[in-house]
Amino acid sequence: MSAADGADTLFGLPRTSVAQPLGLLLLAQFLLFIGVGAVIPVIPLLGKAIGLSSATNGLVIGSSSLALLVLARPAGRWADEARKPVMIAGMGIIAVSDLGTSFADSLLPLLLARLGLGAGRCISESGERGMLADIASLAPELRGRALAAQQAVSALGIAIGAPAGGLVVEAYGPRAAFLCVSAAACTTAALYFFLPETLAPAAADTPARRTPAALRRKEQTAPEEEKGDADWGLLLADDRWRGLALCESGLRFGYACKIAAVPLLATAVLPGGAAGAGALLSAAGLSGLVGAPAGGWLTDRVGARVTCVGSGAVAAVALALVPVALDPSLAAAAAAAGLAPPWLTYLPDGAPFAALILLWSTAVSAQGIALTACAQSLAPRGAVATSMALPRAIGDGTYVVAPFLLGVVADSAPASSGLECAVAGGFSLLGVAALGFLGGRGEQAARQT
Repeated sequence: MSAADGADTLFGLPRTSVAQPLGLLLLAQFLLFIGVGAVIPVIPLLGKAIGLSSATNGLVIGSSSLALLVLARPAGRWADEARKPVMIAGMGIIAVSDLGTSFADSLLPLLLARLGLGAGRCISESGERGMLADIASLAPELRGRALAAQQAVSALGIAIGAPAGGLVVEAYGPRAAFLCVSAAACTTAALYFFLPETLAPAAADTPARRTPAALRRKEQTAPEEEKGDADWGLLLADDRWRGLALCESGLRFGYACKIAAVPLLATAVLPGGAAGAGALLSAAGLSGLVGAPAGGWLTDRVGARVTCVGSGAVAAVALALVPVALDPSLAAAAAAAGLAPPWLTYLPDGAPFAALILLWSTAVSAQGIALTACAQSLAPRGAVATSMALPRAIGDGTYVVAPFLLGVVADSAPASSGLECAVAGGFSLLGVAALGFLGGRGEQAARQT
């Protein structure tokens, strides 16, 4: 490699088109997720503070996904016209919405603030997914590892933010943590201004040619391979997309459990109350630093679908075993039946529960990388963001009801039984099975055609 070549690359990647924008995007995401980590152990505690039941709390937590579901397609189409403005606008909405959450003192303003948060997330994430796909397309052999890097910095940010959020709650109350997210979102939006626009403009795409009528004519006359096909109905006719959508739906039950159930269970069974819950979620974030690189490496080596099915199964089983970990009599029975190691019964109270949550976090980090890589590889050219929004929209639709359903289970079950975690694990396992079966059938059909 010549000196000139070396000047144009960084860590073996093209400096201007890949390394620099990827590094700045990862830095912005890292700062954002420090703020996000601060509120993860706080969201259910805020609901409890204003007198909400577990079921109503679940409704509030899932409300943001209603906006994600409704706006998924228009936000994806907006992001397929330009990535950067979408990302900045979404961050601004997130900052305002979390500020509103901090000041909400009853159910209605809290719901409105969470709906605003969902809208901001939908808009910003559409642009972020599209930009990451643009960058990864310039080095497709590193797609898995690029996605892993994004997941890893998010996990590291949460690992730093979660215990900080616990300390903020202990010192100033749960509302103060949401101010941290507003500040992080503002900082992230400022950094996004310095990113290049990674979506190349179409040839001769002047303002006069970007009117609605001109865009419709362009879509009608463009060759199929240039304009792509992002009709969600047609995508869902493909078994591979159906498998992705169902797997994403099952995965959201696990995430709903992490937000709606795990902080409350951790507060009850771990020493330190909210600080203990924050420490567990911080450790879960750090375990994602192992799962994300492993998922990226496996995706590049053995394939995205195989990685997703394997890691997803591990994550689902870990959640399903939470009731066993929380009940000494169940743990003893499982050990006697050979379904669990005998030393499980000798661990301190809360340790088996914490171990399962860490295992879930590690496995689900790998699964998320593989799911995104699957969607990227299947997305038609010219409609990447719109296509990738499909499984996310199905998952968001699930997330609208998942926290509420898990809250109903928690309200009807004995306190701190962890039954809601087992229910979430069961749904996650069904999603993994759907991806394994439908994805395999879809790949076989694609090879035959």
